[in-house]
Amino acid sequence: MLLPAEAAAATTRIDVVRITAGPERHGDPMTGPVVGHWEGPAVAEVLAAVRKIPAADLTLCGFAPGWGLRAYADPAGPPLYEAAFCYGCDMAWLWGPRVPERLHRQTFASDSPYALFLRMRMRAAGPS
Repeated sequence: MLLPAEAAAATTRIDVVRITAGPERHGDPMTGPVVGHWEGPAVAEVLAAVRKIPAADLTLCGFAPGWGLRAYADPAGPPLYEAAFCYGCDMAWLWGPRVPERLHRQTFASDSPYALFLRMRMRAAGPS
């Protein structure tokens, strides 16, 4: 998967969101509790895994993401970018002030080792 390079380089904290509804439209906020976060070396580890997730063919499911990430340079400030992952249709939506339009919607191979690693880390962060 492609991440916004400058924003990813500035990321110091990632919140894990257990999505309970939406987003209905691209750019709408994810609804659900923040169930955990990563800082320090864990940020680099997770971002490296996300970058290695290969693209895939789209499977239509209606985009019902279960997990999302919010990336921050400063946890007290607004997110640099957000990403919602639907493991049903292999689609990820990315948005935020530093996400170019070409990265807004991407497919990902949800059965790849890196996607499975990411899902395992998100599930370990909080309730599933």
